Amino acid sequence: MTTTPWRKRVDAGDWDAIAADLDECGGALLPRLLTTAEAARLRRVYACDERFRATVDMQRHRYGSGQYRYFAAPAPGPVDHLKRALYPHLLPIARDWAARLGRETPWQDDFDEWLDHCHRAGQTKPTALMLRYGPGDWNALHRDLYGDLVFPLQVVINLSDPTVDYTGGEFLLVEQRPRAQSRGTATQLPQGHGYVFTTRDRPVRSTRGWSTAPVRHGVSAIRSGERYTLGLIFHDAA
Repeated sequence: MTTTPWRKRVDAGDWDAIAADLDECGGALLPRLLTTAEAARLRRVYACDERFRATVDMQRHRYGSGQYRYFAAPAPGPVDHLKRALYPHLLPIARDWAARLGRETPWQDDFDEWLDHCHRAGQTKPTALMLRYGPGDWNALHRDLYGDLVFPLQVVINLSDPTVDYTGGEFLLVEQRPRAQSRGTATQLPQGHGYVFTTRDRPVRSTRGWSTAPVRHGVSAIRSGERYTLGLIFHDAA
């Protein structure tokens, strides 16, 4: 397994505490995964059309307001390195959740084998993406599924500095709790830090043992400035 600066940063996280936070609310702050310089380099990539396979105008599709772009393969170095570094830490959490809910666990130990499984099922499109928001832009609550094969956790990394580059733009999670009102959380991500959260739902204790609580995510309105985000999804798209 190749050791990279990104793997060292991921491995330095308190993964027991991260798993506990995921159990508590479906999301958890990660350590700083990208330096200021690395974040700036990725922001500059956004203007390079040849690095992306697709661009989505969010307002046109009624997804909110702003724009995002899916990377073409190969993605810039930090992107794939971070996915490979994060996957071994996320996999035990994913399997534990699946066991509680009585679900299958189709995810192989090796990340490339899992992607190959996706590809053989017709899910061949890369899903790593960058999002750009300006004043007034926002992201509607949603889930990133893309096909039948889904890895149940994903990560966002803030490429902008909320103390300098923008105001607003909190990361949102809204959980529909069983037989109860929805619960929302808002988190302002420091620059370079990751946030791991459930892709579609999480296990919660119930009178029958374990039930699922559906969770959607989004971004609150940007009040000023510009916000760039890197999204890491651990399954490819159909």
